[in-house]
Amino acid sequence: MSSARITRHRLGTAVTTVLAVTLGAGLLTAPATAAPAAPGALAAAAAEAATPIADPGGTLLGAGRTGFLTRDYIGPERYKLRWTTYADGTTTTLPATDVTRSEVFSTETSDILMTSEEGLYSGRSQHITLRNMTTGAAPVDVDFTKLGADYGFAGLVGSTLLATGTGTDGAGELLLLDATGDTRSARKVTGLPEGAIIHSVEASDGGTALLGYATRSDTVIDRYRTTVDVATAEAGPAFAVLEGNSTGSTSALSPQYAAWPETYDRAVTLAIADRTTETVRRVAVGKEFGKTHVGLVGTWVTYGTPVALDQGLDSPPVGMIQALTARSATSDETVKLLDHINTAVPAPDGTLLVSGGLVGKGEGLYRIAPGEDGRPAAELVASSGQPTELTYLGTDLHTVDLDAEPAETHLKWRMSRINADVHLKLTHRRSGETFSTTMRISSKTPGTYFYDDQTFGLTWAEIAEKSNLGKNASYGTYDWSFRAVPQNGIGPDLKVSGEFHARHTGDAHDLDDDRAPDLLARDAEGVLWWTDTAYDAAGKTLTAAGERKRAGYSWHVYDRIESVGNLGGVAGDFVARDRSGVLWRYDGAGPSFNVAFPPRTRIGGGWNTYTELTGGSDLNGDGKPDLVAVDKAGDLYLYPSSATRPTLYNPRKKTGHGWGIYNQITATGNIGGGPAGDLVARDTAGKLWLYLGKGDGTFAARTPIGAGWGPYTDIVGIGDGNKDGKPDLYARGAGNTSYFYAGTGDWKYPFAARTASPVLGDDESTAYNQVF
Repeated sequence: MSSARITRHRLGTAVTTVLAVTLGAGLLTAPATAAPAAPGALAAAAAEAATPIADPGGTLLGAGRTGFLTRDYIGPERYKLRWTTYADGTTTTLPATDVTRSEVFSTETSDILMTSEEGLYSGRSQHITLRNMTTGAAPVDVDFTKLGADYGFAGLVGSTLLATGTGTDGAGELLLLDATGDTRSARKVTGLPEGAIIHSVEASDGGTALLGYATRSDTVIDRYRTTVDVATAEAGPAFAVLEGNSTGSTSALSPQYAAWPETYDRAVTLAIADRTTETVRRVAVGKEFGKTHVGLVGTWVTYGTPVALDQGLDSPPVGMIQALTARSATSDETVKLLDHINTAVPAPDGTLLVSGGLVGKGEGLYRIAPGEDGRPAAELVASSGQPTELTYLGTDLHTVDLDAEPAETHLKWRMSRINADVHLKLTHRRSGETFSTTMRISSKTPGTYFYDDQTFGLTWAEIAEKSNLGKNASYGTYDWSFRAVPQNGIGPDLKVSGEFHARHTGDAHDLDDDRAPDLLARDAEGVLWWTDTAYDAAGKTLTAAGERKRAGYSWHVYDRIESVGNLGGVAGDFVARDRSGVLWRYDGAGPSFNVAFPPRTRIGGGWNTYTELTGGSDLNGDGKPDLVAVDKAGDLYLYPSSATRPTLYNPRKKTGHGWGIYNQITATGNIGGGPAGDLVARDTAGKLWLYLGKGDGTFAARTPIGAGWGPYTDIVGIGDGNKDGKPDLYARGAGNTSYFYAGTGDWKYPFAARTASPVLGDDESTAYNQVF
């Protein structure tokens, strides 16, 4: 497509103005000992480092020959500018405010930093400060109002300042200011059409600037790009811009090409102007998020739409420009360079410096330069250490207490960023029951799946509201998996899986996993009977949920039988000691329980040294039910649960002495609200004592909690029988009389007054010799 040609009118009178400011010798020139920088200085400096330097963070503003400029937010209306060298990552810091404008320019030998407290949003800076970051010369302030009341900074090309303003004839003009001496002459750029509305410099290359301007008629505004030779102060051919570019978009210039984005309704067309043939090629490249950065690397045009790595979107970015892409200026060949960009700036050696990221390499600053095959390639110059793709960071989800308040029971996971739609699935391993949901996570809606910048999750209350799995939760192992889809489309989906264990206070005596305690009773013939319990709210007592079931024969071979909680199986388990001192494990059968338990498993011999055994409480705070035993010397030993098969228990630890005064010890679960499970012990006088667990396998000093417990044959910490979240106690006396003691949650008075319980029936002819 041919460019629009505009007749250039030479002004008859030269306009000469002396800028009333001294720039100072050496600001825009190299030190006396310096040699001109060789082409590819940025590439050489980056290559000197064996590994990328550390990314200083902040927003990338510009790139020079020896370093780059970033902007950091450090507090309300407070920022800082940081100049970082490529060679070793050293930084120079300058204060800034929320309106500080700053740009980087380069001569053949120097990097010049321009700062201003004006024009960050309007682009009209009338007072600027120039700093030579290469020589360290003293900064120089420039006051463009000395040229006229409305003159302002338009750009810096090499050692030439550009300024726009209104001339004496009332027309807008572009002036070039020679800044190599103590005074400068202002030269007016010729070749621009009469009445041109001059914008700032869009890009530069060598001694040439790419200028944007517009012309206006009564009904139409036409936009153009043109080049300006700063040596001759002449404008080159004009190229028509068919659509306006979005605020913040950038253009590019090289010796052969000029390129810029043209947008309409967020659709981006890449305009590539050949400066030799004065033709423009236009290519539709997709939709933008808000602005498009365009660059030139050799004969390739780069384009990308800045988007924050943690940005969330309401809908998938279909057709959006995300990756930094290079397109041949002469063909439709494209090369993907980065998966996303934050900003891209040209470097003086014809390369680009880009803040962004690449899956597999991570976030940081990348140099875009021609590779060995001539195609552009991305090289990591400064790494932030942050991954570009979604990365799983772990979870603390190992055990879930199903007795806790569902709204306060949180399932949480961590990722490197959480702007993602997470498709979560939970499966109860034994029953196969599932729960699935999609969590749309956004920092805009904290409290809904969002916990912090790297943590997401949900409560058990939501699981219970949406599924039977949560409503009638069973303890045991749950498998979880999720697929996290980045909302901004950056990087692949993340797929992760794991497991957690759910428990509740009924674990120790819930043998069929129906969330109600069970009782096992052995009669005089050695027959074992199983009774499922239910709570009678009217009578405030424990009753039988149905008829008792025969669960086994020949149980008279055991002299001790104890429920010990779920040791990694499908339900609550129990142990039995035979008369030779061998301890055996019986697995709770879970929902499949009918008339018998699975075959027993030998734990070990020598257990006849103990006079008391009890288990089911988590005594060391690791979420697993432990076992305690008292030997004939009265010493107390803790067997920490390993909850693994076949070990079951870790080596014993002595945790007390003097326990020989008790004739019954019962693990109750956590009845005192402390850090771990507790024990109750009855002495020979019939007095009951409470031992509050400290959470490390030891106990606080004992507390008396009642007298008159001597008549009971069995005292059983039955778990939560009345479903109030507090462990309860069951006691059996002579003639199958039994009682229910509801837990109060108050360690000083842990049990309410007893109520008679008909859980074992009223058949006094059935004589049980142990209930557990």
